[in-house]
Amino acid sequence: MEHIQNGSYQAVNWNYIEDALDKATWEKLTQQFWLDTRIPISNDLRNWQGDLSAAERRVFNLVFGGLTTLDTLQSQDGMAALRQDAVNQKEEAVLNNIQFMESVHAKSYSSIFETLNEKSEIEAVFDWADHNEYLQYKAQKINAIYQEGSPLEKKVASVFLETFLFYSGFYTPLYYLGHNRMLNVAEIIKLILRDESVHGTYIGYKFQIGFKKLSAEEQADLQAWLYDLLYDLYENEEKFTHELYDELGWTEDVLSFLRYNANKALMNLGQDPLFPDSADDVNPVVMNGISTSTANHDFFSGVGNGYLLGEVEAMDSADYDY
Repeated sequence: MEHIQNGSYQAVNWNYIEDALDKATWEKLTQQFWLDTRIPISNDLRNWQGDLSAAERRVFNLVFGGLTTLDTLQSQDGMAALRQDAVNQKEEAVLNNIQFMESVHAKSYSSIFETLNEKSEIEAVFDWADHNEYLQYKAQKINAIYQEGSPLEKKVASVFLETFLFYSGFYTPLYYLGHNRMLNVAEIIKLILRDESVHGTYIGYKFQIGFKKLSAEEQADLQAWLYDLLYDLYENEEKFTHELYDELGWTEDVLSFLRYNANKALMNLGQDPLFPDSADDVNPVVMNGISTSTANHDFFSGVGNGYLLGEVEAMDSADYDY
């Protein structure tokens, strides 16, 4: 966005708010700031080494490799692309915050890898992520929109990434959370989920503002494009999910979870749901994981009890009694 007006560089003035949701989102995001270094991941080593099979550890590593790729895309290209179309300086500041937290998310996965795996295992995961056909397809598909799409198309891509494509990876730690395993890793995922909830809602809201300014014909064309994009991404995600989860027999449960979250992404964009799946169709163990992400997982609530800077302790099984 242009910062020069009448020959002067314009200072951001938070005392003049064009959109109240910019200020509310900034406050929400800064209130729930966190860092992975405050979470004692090493307390999960006993579960990792003693309770998870080799196949389960493999899936765990690969889903986090996939999540790292997508968070890297979001932090390095996604928010930079969206920031070009910011309509005011406060929106730009919020996108800066989101960009930084996406980098925190990507860094968090490296902390998990470093704690749980040997160097050779970590290198193998990143090599897999850099070359997996289906992971690279969705990353490059989204990035192409960031580089070449319209302002509204970029927002669609961002919401689909954060509210839909991440969730094939989130399923695994949420599943183990529901079985009282890998609880500190799950605490990181809960914090990431809380961030993504705000990111998807905020960017979806910005999309809706622009969408309402379009003519009826332009709206119909954009709706056709976004549903085609979702179909394409879901078709690829089916293949990705089969590759990851067939060995554990979780594929159908994960696909139901994905369809549920695809509908959530559409709702963030103000569009009608596409799939018949509801929360009732999702594995209740995983839904419990979402519901305990923080005491307040919804966008407009308070910070919640999921994280207090400097006061995080190891998670005990009793913390997840339902």
